[in-house]
Amino acid sequence: MAVINNYELEEHHLKLLTLAGEAWDRCQDARKMLDREGVTYLNKFNEPRARPEVAIERDSRLAFARILREINLDISVPENRPPRIAGKE
Repeated sequence: MAVINNYELEEHHLKLLTLAGEAWDRCQDARKMLDREGVTYLNKFNEPRARPEVAIERDSRLAFARILREINLDISVPENRPPRIAGKE
């Protein structure tokens, strides 16, 4: 809510914020399942396999980060931010 109260957002920004929230929620749901069940399971051949929630968490985390970058809110950069890689913007 602070973002909505502190920034003049257009309709597409609100849609992006909604998507970011959904991605965050999905990521957290997957994380809870992984905490409860572990990151692997044994298939019918008794071979360890990554649980589907591993990919869900990863993909949702990436989507969340990309959406936040896309929104591009004018916020101050923390002092402890790692330096940029040379040649990258």
